Amino acid sequence: MDVTEIQHRISALVEKEQGLRDSQADDHPEDRLEQLRRLEEQLDQCWDLLRQRRARLDAGENPDDATVRPVGEVEGYRQ
Repeated sequence: MDVTEIQHRISALVEKEQGLRDSQADDHPEDRLEQLRRLEEQLDQCWDLLRQRRARLDAGENPDDATVRPVGEVEGYRQ
């Protein structure tokens, strides 16, 4: 994915996340929480990929060598 594709993916995921958060349907709150968790993980992966691409570019490396890392790896980072 190139930068534009990643940014579009992030926008789409944020829109879905906002829709879920704004949703008043509490028929299945556990399902909604699970969907939110998955969306947040996907967002974290996208942001990580975007950071990888930018770091590679800054270092004079090929940004296309950046790869999507597993959720466990991305979620395990210290802030």
